[in-house]
Amino acid sequence: MSQTITIRVAALAGASAPLTVIYAAENEAPAGAAAAIWAGTGLGWSETAEAGAFKGKQGQALDVLGAAGKRLLVLGSGKAGADTPLNGWTDRGGSLLAKIAATRATDVAVVIDEPGATPAAIGELTAGLRLRHYRFDKYKSARPDDAPGALTVTLLVADPAAAELAIVDRGATVDGTLLARDLVNEPANVLGPVEFAARAAELAGLGVDIEILEPEALEKLGMGSLLCVAQGSDRPARLVIMQWRGGAAGATPLAFVGKGVVFDTGGISIKPAANMEDMKGDMGGAAAVTGLMLALASRKAPVNVVGVIGLVENMPSGRSVRPGDIVKAMSGTTIEVINTDAEGRLVLADALWYTQDRFKPRFMINLATLTGAIVVALGHEHAGLFSNNDELADRLLSAGRNANEKLWRMPLAPAYDKLIESKFADIRNSVGRPAGSITAAQFLQRFVNDVPWAHLDIAGTAFGAGSSEINSSWAPGFGVALLDRLVRDYYQG
Repeated sequence: MSQTITIRVAALAGASAPLTVIYAAENEAPAGAAAAIWAGTGLGWSETAEAGAFKGKQGQALDVLGAAGKRLLVLGSGKAGADTPLNGWTDRGGSLLAKIAATRATDVAVVIDEPGATPAAIGELTAGLRLRHYRFDKYKSARPDDAPGALTVTLLVADPAAAELAIVDRGATVDGTLLARDLVNEPANVLGPVEFAARAAELAGLGVDIEILEPEALEKLGMGSLLCVAQGSDRPARLVIMQWRGGAAGATPLAFVGKGVVFDTGGISIKPAANMEDMKGDMGGAAAVTGLMLALASRKAPVNVVGVIGLVENMPSGRSVRPGDIVKAMSGTTIEVINTDAEGRLVLADALWYTQDRFKPRFMINLATLTGAIVVALGHEHAGLFSNNDELADRLLSAGRNANEKLWRMPLAPAYDKLIESKFADIRNSVGRPAGSITAAQFLQRFVNDVPWAHLDIAGTAFGAGSSEINSSWAPGFGVALLDRLVRDYYQG
């Protein structure tokens, strides 16, 4: 079962532990505080490093027995003097956790005294530790070889007070990412629309205002597009509105909208059985928005933000929407349903219209595991970015690079927009395989009016993307760090 992790900070000479970790640069002996710790082993550096084939390259480790039976783990930090970007420190924290876990130690002191080890860098390193430590194993029985129940890591730094502040600030974003991971990893029999809404409602304890709209209210609003997706399921739809009022009273809010299909069978246009279990993750957009709201509220971000998530389950039954059916969205737009597996855009159509109509936001960004086509185009390395506003798109691209949640901008154009026109209704929800992610974005654009808007198609990044330095989970919680960075860099204050 998962072990707990406690991360502390102390002065460089202020703590000891059964396992101490120090760093050495490539082809260099340990320096600074690390040099004094190495000297305590009584071992010659050159001879020991040569015997262990240790050259200080990133990823290398040298494990030795120090004084009084205590272990010393030397990790390579790469070329001396190399400038490490902040997100590189996040990766470094993940790598550190992996090295610690391999030792099965439970009490570890880590010396961090390099020139680039600013408080912000320490905050990122701690984020990497926590993100890599995450496991979703709540449904697994304990086994004899499971890791010990608790891990304590003490970071020995030059300025513990400043580092502690940075760790708390960055930790709020980590909390949001871990919530998003939990939500995406949960099985659909546990997390339906009602249960998801209840999880979002827990943010009220942090000062987030919560509204939950049930089917009767959605019908009165005219949300025929969202409701048609839910009508084949025994589990009723929910629309959750989360408001964080951290900015000036009356200031125009930022808006984030998430697709929350808690399970997607495809409906009448049913999916193949292979890998359908992955469709419990089709609410990755809603999970990211919920995690973002947690992050903003936890760190008391000085900005007004609204998060809206449309929660449905797409199931086949005698009540299901059919291919060829025509439904009316809240905007009054009529939609011919060509493919019931193109359901996410139907949910977002009403959620987006509702958001722009009620809140008149400064911008809207929606996240959705929307199309397989974006996975074909970009794989699992980038999420697709579509936008009607160049400034917003550029800011998102920059935030994605800084948060290491990368985006790639895709086109929108009138020629693509014409493809979604229908013979029998105003528009149709699917046009087939060519430009599938683009036509889906063109569909969404019909419901944003003139509000600056971006659509993030996260189908390739919300789950199943493989492990990385900071994630070994099926669900990485993509989007929380990206959007938190966007808000930090451009919209606070």
